[in-house]
Amino acid sequence: MLTALERRRAISGGALSLAGIALFVGIAVVVLLAAGIESGGDSTLADPYLLRVLRFTLLQATLSALLSIVLAIPVARALARQPRFPGRLWLIRLMAVPMGLPVLIGALGLLGIWGRQGLLNQALTALGLSQPVSIYGLAGILLAHVFFNMPLACRLMLAGLERVPAEYWLVAGGLGMRPASVFRFIEWPVLRGLIPGIAGLIFMLCATSFTLVLILGGGPAATTLEVAIYQALRFDFDPGRAVLLSLLQIVVTAAILGAMTLFPSPDDHGLTSGRALRRIDGQLRAARWVDAVLLSSAALFIGLPLASVVVAGLEADLLKLAGQTIFLQAAVTSLAIALAAGLLAVAISFAIIRARSVISADRNKTFSLRGLATALSGTSSLILLVPPIVLATGWFLALRPFGDPSRFAAVLIVTINALMALPFVIRVLEPAYVVHRRRTERLAASLGLEGISRLRLIDWPGLRKPLFTALSFAIALSLGDLGAVALFGSDSLMTLPWLVYSKLGSYRTNDADGYALILGVVCLLLTIAGTAGQGTREDEGRRND
Repeated sequence: MLTALERRRAISGGALSLAGIALFVGIAVVVLLAAGIESGGDSTLADPYLLRVLRFTLLQATLSALLSIVLAIPVARALARQPRFPGRLWLIRLMAVPMGLPVLIGALGLLGIWGRQGLLNQALTALGLSQPVSIYGLAGILLAHVFFNMPLACRLMLAGLERVPAEYWLVAGGLGMRPASVFRFIEWPVLRGLIPGIAGLIFMLCATSFTLVLILGGGPAATTLEVAIYQALRFDFDPGRAVLLSLLQIVVTAAILGAMTLFPSPDDHGLTSGRALRRIDGQLRAARWVDAVLLSSAALFIGLPLASVVVAGLEADLLKLAGQTIFLQAAVTSLAIALAAGLLAVAISFAIIRARSVISADRNKTFSLRGLATALSGTSSLILLVPPIVLATGWFLALRPFGDPSRFAAVLIVTINALMALPFVIRVLEPAYVVHRRRTERLAASLGLEGISRLRLIDWPGLRKPLFTALSFAIALSLGDLGAVALFGSDSLMTLPWLVYSKLGSYRTNDADGYALILGVVCLLLTIAGTAGQGTREDEGRRND
């Protein structure tokens, strides 16, 4: 049991963290609202440009979610029908790579396969076809979103299908049910309950997509709200339009989050290679061939762009690139920002989790404590409500009266990246913290340990691994982020993603490929380090988070 002083400290820590988050987000939103009122009439919701951007944002998000779901269903069914084949576990792990890969690197990989000079167009040219495949515009955005989100949908669906009781398959085999009947009576009822939540999650990710649209949009006709905000400030310097776009983005995000609450959340308890279930429908020769084609196609669709990043990166002079002053400056800046953002995210998350745990254990909660617990539970939603580019825009306008906003860029990027990592860090830390407290609470009380002594002897040894996992994930997320730095990035504040994007924009693709490979390897090593020593089930479940 915690002492009264420890309880007060835990609750105060959570309250201060919540107040800091609310203040940081609130200032940005209030400044945007004030600027929108002040700029009154310069831009209106009837502006054809705004309507076109809004329409395209919703269109590409809808199509991306639809394509990801439709393509994920047969792949997930094939994996579920074939629980034992060589390389199955590695294929599932391959599907986790795009989710942990910096979006910028994934975009470069897609360009290496589908771009004008990519592998596919080279093959078409060799066959005598003069019209190459274009990855830019709506088609390219959809392709990129499917690349990142189809594996996510597939893993979540597979988790649901693998939780189907084994007795169902015994009955299906005894009745001699054909694959179509198995899908209709067993698989579809499971998928039907999962699809709304998965589709809502993917729609949210695509509606707030920034980097992919920035690189693959191909012009004003393929621009989303977040990219339009960036263009309004970075190129046109039209604060009035940026404010209206930002407020519109908040409304859209709030509507999506509100709609998502109506659907069950996609739940992934961790994936393994699956139990050895005897599924008759998967043993048929035709089914095995169909599944082999589906799984091979999925592996190529995901693996080829990743292989392209590696091959293109190795063709660059990595030693020369790594020795350049601009790379060293960008690497130091990126690591410093990522480490600071990671530590801040872990500290805030731990304070929030600890306060929630203390309040939930209190049987005589006051009304104010109940309200605080509810507010702490909604922290992640508050952060998701205001995307990074909108936060950056609000603070850009707030700091303009004090001089050049780029002077405060490093602090803003650290804070924004830390807030964006909070939902992931909390999801990693909270289950481990709850289990740890349940196991050690009586032991600590019997030994009379509290404060620093308890932290050093009990809490730190028990929570060291999940803390390190959460920190490594937060650092990797910050290290590969291009959102906030896109607005403030310059020669004086150069991060690795901004360096890659700058080289790509100046058509120095060879250098961009080399830097992208280095960045990808660092992020991959951080992910591996964060999951080192964990079991297979826990490892895969957390990597999907």
